[in-house]
Amino acid sequence: MDVLMQILFSGCAVGMIYAVIAFGYQLTFATSGTMNFGQGEALAVGALIGLTIVAHVNYWLMIPVVLIFGALYGIGVERIGVRPAMKLKSEGWIMATIAIGIIMKNVAENIWGKEDVKFPSPVPEVSLPVAGANLLPMEILVVVGAIALMVAIELFNRKSIYGKAVVATAADREAAGLMGINTSQVITFSYALSCATAAFAGVLVAPLTLAGAGMGASLGLKAFAVAIIGGLTSGVGAIVGGLILGISETATGYYLSTGYKDVPGLVLLLLVLALKPAGLFGKTTIKKV
Repeated sequence: MDVLMQILFSGCAVGMIYAVIAFGYQLTFATSGTMNFGQGEALAVGALIGLTIVAHVNYWLMIPVVLIFGALYGIGVERIGVRPAMKLKSEGWIMATIAIGIIMKNVAENIWGKEDVKFPSPVPEVSLPVAGANLLPMEILVVVGAIALMVAIELFNRKSIYGKAVVATAADREAAGLMGINTSQVITFSYALSCATAAFAGVLVAPLTLAGAGMGASLGLKAFAVAIIGGLTSGVGAIVGGLILGISETATGYYLSTGYKDVPGLVLLLLVLALKPAGLFGKTTIKKV
C-alpha cells in the first residue's frame, strides 16, 4: 500500500508538469490550429533565467519575470515562425517553430553551458510522511502551482472580455473576425500565454530535477503526447492525460526498469491514435468542403 501511494503521489507531480505544458499546446491549437514545437525550449530557458534571477531575489519574486520572458518568447515565435506561414496557408510553421526552438537551445548552451545544474528549492527538501508515502514539499507545490495556473487561465477566459475573445476565436475564427474581434492579436496572445505557462512549468519542475538547456526536449515531447492522448480541445483531457502518463511512467520505472518507463505512454498514444484520434476527451471536428 505504501509503495502504491508513493507511486501515485510522485506520478501526479510529474503528470501535472506534463499537463501544464500540454495546456500550452491546446491554447495555440484552439485559436489558430497551430502549435509551438519549441515549447520544451521555452520551459528550459525559463528555468535557466529563473536560476539566474533566483540567485539575487526571492523565488516568488522571480516568477513574474519568468512569466514575462515566456510571454515575449511566445510573441516572437508567433510573429516570426507562425504568422508568415498562416498568411501563406502553409504548414511551414511546423519547421519554423522547431528551428526557433533549436536556436534558443543553442543560445542557452552558450550562455549557461551544456551541463545541468541544481535549482534551489523554495521549500524544505526534507520529505514529509503522507498516507504512508514520503512526499517532498516541492512535489506538493508543483501540483498546487500547476492547478492554480490552469484554473487562473480558465477563469480569465470565462470572466474577462479578452478571454471571451479568445474563446470566440477558438470556437470559430472566421465568425469572430466578422464580429470585430482582432483574431491576429488573439492568436499572438495565445502564443504568449502558451510559452508563459511553459516557462512557469520550468521553474516548477527544475527544483525536482536539474536545470539545463536540454531539459525541455523530453518534457516537451511527452507533453505533446499528453495533449494528443487527452485531446487537443480539452483542458480536462490535458490533466487526465498528464496524470495517466506520469503515474504509468513512475509505476513502470519502479516495477520494471527506468529504461522502460517511456513505453506505457507511447503504447497508450498509439492506441489513442488508432481508436480515438481526437483524444480521450477531444471532439472530432467536421470540415465543410
